[in-house]
Amino acid sequence: MLIDSHCHLDRLKAAPDTASLHAIMDNAKAQGVDYLLCVNVRQQGFEAMRDKVAAFNNVFLSSGVHPLDVQEGLNIEDIKRFATDPRVVAIGETGLDYFYSNDTKSLQQQCFEQQIALAVEVNKPLIVHTRDAREDTINMLKAGNADKVGGVLHCFTENWEMAKAAIDLGFYISVSGIVTFKNAGELRSVIRQVPKDRLLVETDSPYLAPVPHRGQENQPAYVRDVAEFVAELRGEKFDELAQYTTDNFFNLFKDAAKLIGR
Repeated sequence: MLIDSHCHLDRLKAAPDTASLHAIMDNAKAQGVDYLLCVNVRQQGFEAMRDKVAAFNNVFLSSGVHPLDVQEGLNIEDIKRFATDPRVVAIGETGLDYFYSNDTKSLQQQCFEQQIALAVEVNKPLIVHTRDAREDTINMLKAGNADKVGGVLHCFTENWEMAKAAIDLGFYISVSGIVTFKNAGELRSVIRQVPKDRLLVETDSPYLAPVPHRGQENQPAYVRDVAEFVAELRGEKFDELAQYTTDNFFNLFKDAAKLIGR
């Protein structure tokens, strides 16, 4: 069994409606992907996302506002209300991105702080996006007592020092198809060092398709390519990695485990 721990099914061009999404889900199932976490990035899009995947009982949800979408606004009460949906197992995608949007740094920090506080309040883990904001991300997680709920640094591309700091806070490190790219030498070094009980795999679909699917729209089925690459990179058997990343997912997202009676 594999789990795509981070995807955006509502953003797939190949699946503009629920009917066409069935083919995407069938492809994932054929590759051994049994569960998926569909991640919210805009509060204005949560309800449409939820409704689009409502027919699939193997899809979990999150509620949050991405750091690159903060200018559209954050109403924390809306995020809290969405989080009462039993399929919502996490708060996010939230975090800091100074690479693409350094001019909104202050607003990003305000929104991140609010969502950390909400995660602690509702006792759900955080899904964190971080880019070129290593020190601020870790410091804000510490200041907000995020260690009480834990979470994941998704689509990780930072250094080992940041990964270690996050792991020490009880966070997980999730690796995407970026690890298969030719220029991912530093990331590969980091992923080799992540403890087995702190690693997740993801697609971030529809973005960042792994080798050998570069140039295509990414989809959850391709998490198998990520997992196979990472297993080889770490000198592990694929079945072993599939098992412990699945266990890690349910250890982190305890509400997901409860939903399926695990």
